[in-house]
Amino acid sequence: MSLDLSPGLTGAATGPGPRTAPEAVPVSAVGRPAEGPPGLERLRPVSLAEINERAALVTRTCRKYLLPAELVPALFAGAERGFGVLEIGGRTSFLYSSTYLDTPDLRTFHDHRQGRRLRYKVRTRTYVDTGTRMFEVKLKGARGITDKVRTELPMDAPVDRLTWRTRDFLDRSLSRCRLDPPDVLLPAAVTDYRRTTVVALSGEERVTVDHDLVGYRGGWEVRMRPDTVLLEVKTRGGLTTTERRLHELGVREARFSKYAAALAALEPRLRGNRWHRATGRCMDHPVPSRGHESAGRDG
Repeated sequence: MSLDLSPGLTGAATGPGPRTAPEAVPVSAVGRPAEGPPGLERLRPVSLAEINERAALVTRTCRKYLLPAELVPALFAGAERGFGVLEIGGRTSFLYSSTYLDTPDLRTFHDHRQGRRLRYKVRTRTYVDTGTRMFEVKLKGARGITDKVRTELPMDAPVDRLTWRTRDFLDRSLSRCRLDPPDVLLPAAVTDYRRTTVVALSGEERVTVDHDLVGYRGGWEVRMRPDTVLLEVKTRGGLTTTERRLHELGVREARFSKYAAALAALEPRLRGNRWHRATGRCMDHPVPSRGHESAGRDG
């Protein structure tokens, strides 16, 4: 198992037509600034190897917080001694793109919406800035623990369908948790966003700061409002230093999933009520996709 910190690549979208699954890969934010949100520039840069050593946390508890971007400086004020920020090649902000695969009846979406204790999520994630592509299976256990397994793919591997290799990896990963592998998986949605990773030098927690989120499905897109960031706190223990500071600032844990929020926003027929409140606070209205170059059906 490996750490989800490699900086990102592009995702998938469709051409014009009804709101169906994505088929190709848009290039949405390439060339955007490589700096993270303001307020993190005082943290000392740390390498990917150092973060892996200090706080890999592949098996972990993950809690999410939506907050105004203007609160980020206050959140990490005075944290210079205890925290560092991932820097690669002078960059601290990296473009990720994830193509989510689901069953024709969107079983993984509905399992999440219904709060099933044992569930999974399947995606092909590409990292624009390092030219890396991963096939990932996220497993949620009965105790609320997230375990992620993944395998690296060549950059010409398709993002929108299973190959014999990824099918075998998926089947083995799910069988290990006594979950039945699905017969068919189809591309359901794509999310593009920029991520900055902050790590506690003690190894207690890893905090990812996501911004510029865009979700795509069937020729439509929905964007997170530019004044909002999504924090994900990964830890093996209870409340962390960052979470206690969030509570002091009046920010509480939010129910939010990038995949589920995008899908619920772009498919009005779906009951996305589990995320309705959080999505309404931070996402704009869907609009037809525009200005995306396609890398073709092979992703």
